[in-house]
Amino acid sequence: SMAQLTPRFSTNRAVREYTEQHYLPAAVTYHERVANKGAVGSKIVDWEHTVKEKWAALRFGEVKFETRGNQHVCEVQVYFNDFDPKAACVELYADGVNGGSPVRQGMKLLRPLDNATGGFVYGTGVSAERPASDYTARIIPSCNGAVIPLENAHILWQH
Repeated sequence: SMAQLTPRFSTNRAVREYTEQHYLPAAVTYHERVANKGAVGSKIVDWEHTVKEKWAALRFGEVKFETRGNQHVCEVQVYFNDFDPKAACVELYADGVNGGSPVRQGMKLLRPLDNATGGFVYGTGVSAERPASDYTARIIPSCNGAVIPLENAHILWQH
């Protein structure tokens, strides 16, 4: 067993995996951020400042679930106020079951809300194998090139 297991648990394997999975991607990200006099890095820093300043103004309105066959269809009202909706993602979230991965289903912008500046309706469908009560809407920050939640851990949960 030592002859079979030693190659799988060697320092050579560990260094190779860390290099391939962490160090090389980090180097690529660094070069992307500093290219063009740091244009991408500056954009991310500006986005982070905007999130910090305006995140508290975000809120949820009404949430509707309707079961159609084998799917729950969800619509949720989101009020961004003066926060740019493109700087965030709206999604449905459900904890994993029996050690499984959580469900994260992105929601699409369906329409603006009438008479509500910065208000929109988002919607999506999810499997009806689980009860609708397992799912919660949430808003997470989003920016091309930023690593979420490492670089910005804001999350607004619908209660």
